[in-house]
Amino acid sequence: MSTSGNSATRTVSVAVVDAETPGNIGTIARAMKNFGLTDLLLVDPPELDRDGEAYGFAGQAREDILPNAREVPFDHLVENYHTVGCTAVPNESADSHVRYPFKTPDELAAHLRGVAADTCIVFGREANGLSNEELARLDEICAIPASAAYPVLNLGQAATILLYELRDVTVEENQLPDAIDRADEVAIEGLHDQFADFLRALGHTEEKQPKTRRMWRRLLGRANPTGREVRTLRGLFRRASERLDGENYQDDE
Repeated sequence: MSTSGNSATRTVSVAVVDAETPGNIGTIARAMKNFGLTDLLLVDPPELDRDGEAYGFAGQAREDILPNAREVPFDHLVENYHTVGCTAVPNESADSHVRYPFKTPDELAAHLRGVAADTCIVFGREANGLSNEELARLDEICAIPASAAYPVLNLGQAATILLYELRDVTVEENQLPDAIDRADEVAIEGLHDQFADFLRALGHTEEKQPKTRRMWRRLLGRANPTGREVRTLRGLFRRASERLDGENYQDDE
């Protein structure tokens, strides 16, 4: 998997060590597909039946990532990658460097953008994660902040959260627009004018109208309305003003 051009990291692979549940491997494969990763490494995996949980949970990753997963020894990870071990519970102090220092997923993403090396994110067993002996052989530690009362996440959940945070490193293009398509200023000024007409038709106290218009302007300034939103609001204010003017005319008669 090649990373985006603004990242120094060359590739990001994912390894799962001694998984107990095939379904979690499928879930991880699916998360990899979601967030632009393709290389799945399995250390001592369970049997992955094509009609079983792993392929059932993998979504479209059953077509490529899961069948192309490679079974490798733990030594292969250490010898070929810059490794990041994932753990739910790091050390609370600097007295031991087995689980400390550690990075949160967002900190890891920022860090990896400057690492010019093939990297492997290593997940451990569902019940007890990676052992201290395994973690001691890895280059970095990552932990997901969670409630101190229950910090342990399901393996598939943890992988999905971490891979999501790495998306800026691993996803070159996503399905979301880059920015809000703010309406042009002429249309927005027209909306401000119609809001002023609405206040007058409503009979809003004259001395309060400037302050209310400023409040409305600040509100729209924060909202960055789209062209469609502006057109809809202008139509609503126009119809409201016309109705209020009609009622005022009848009252005058």
